[in-house]
Amino acid sequence: MNKLVKLLPALALVLGAFVALAFNMPGEFDPEYAQDPDNPEIWYDLSTVTPGPNTYECDDVQDICTRVLPSSSAAMKTSGEFIKNGTLPEVQP
Repeated sequence: MNKLVKLLPALALVLGAFVALAFNMPGEFDPEYAQDPDNPEIWYDLSTVTPGPNTYECDDVQDICTRVLPSSSAAMKTSGEFIKNGTLPEVQP
């Protein structure tokens, strides 16, 4: 019984680390979508795309650049004007 009591702090530390990682996976899945400015029927899945000169950019204009869902009524994720600079993965809304 005494050995078990001495192991409790170590077990608590392991359990705490497991819970911290299990519920907070950085970059696991952070949905982000943008509507094509020329064809509003087309939506792009930007969840795994890094903004840049070869992918897309959000310009400094008061507009909605990306949303949390592929829908024009979904909540805004990033402000600005969406500028497509390369090939992006399309998604069906």
